[in-house]
Amino acid sequence: MYIFIYGKDNFRSQKFLSDNIDRFIKERDPQKLNTVILDCLNNNRVDFMGQILAQPFLAEKRMIVLKNLLISKNEELQMEIVKRLKENNLPENNIIIFWESIDTVKTKLGKELLDILKKGKFSSKFDELKGVDLASWIREEIKNRGGSVDNTAVEYLVKESKGDIWHLNSLINQLVSYCNDREINVSDVEIFLEERFDDNIFNLVDAIVGKREKEVYKMIQEQYRIGEDVQFMFAMILRQFRIIIELRDLFERQSKMNSDEIAKKLKLHPFVVKKTLPLTRHYNMEKLKCIYDDLLELDIQIKTSKGNNEMLLDLFVARVCV
Repeated sequence: MYIFIYGKDNFRSQKFLSDNIDRFIKERDPQKLNTVILDCLNNNRVDFMGQILAQPFLAEKRMIVLKNLLISKNEELQMEIVKRLKENNLPENNIIIFWESIDTVKTKLGKELLDILKKGKFSSKFDELKGVDLASWIREEIKNRGGSVDNTAVEYLVKESKGDIWHLNSLINQLVSYCNDREINVSDVEIFLEERFDDNIFNLVDAIVGKREKEVYKMIQEQYRIGEDVQFMFAMILRQFRIIIELRDLFERQSKMNSDEIAKKLKLHPFVVKKTLPLTRHYNMEKLKCIYDDLLELDIQIKTSKGNNEMLLDLFVARVCV
């Protein structure tokens, strides 16, 4: 039998491959005498067909993993595999896994082999995760690792990660460990992300704080144009005002702290603190708390769909920019 694992999301496909190998070793090959992993790009001197056709050693089954066959230049091996797949002529006692990090090939022979492998009974494709699918994966991974996360943090991770699952995997481990039993929020994410601060959202809040109403509406329309929805945009505005309040409160109590000390104290990214500190001078705490209360009320209205979300955001801007 053979298994075909392929697709551009090589993090999930690699994990799926590892799970299959680990299960085989645990159930059938604890001594690892019948498990062979070969990379067709890096083992030019290996007798690949010899390994594929070899009988199990003192066991019922043997597993052979062939990586990167489709993108290798080993046409002789590709032709032999095509021939044997067409003839259904592979050893019954061997489990052969073909693993590829792509889902398309350019050569005629490669396309023929890919088409045959995809039609197999045990073919699994791993497409790159985006949008809702990526958000679901993040939530599930955090849950499986013993953590919990709020929706805004998930949306922020989806947007900032650019679909880089390898980076997200490492980031999730750090966040779960850092937050322990506490729910992960956007501020936690910012601590571990690189300096990927969203200048568009920052500039929008800067214009709101500066009461530049026409500029604010223009920026909001631009956010709509590039595909941002009201709920995400509002969540980022809410987050930014929360940061302003935290900075203002700390500044009033400990005015001699520098930006790096403030970042460490509030567990914010230093870049975020440096960008946001100038905005705290525009309002006193009383005014900031009033704005934040308006935002919390707007948050409830948006989440419960009480009115047109775009209109609700416009009304908030009008009130703040008076």
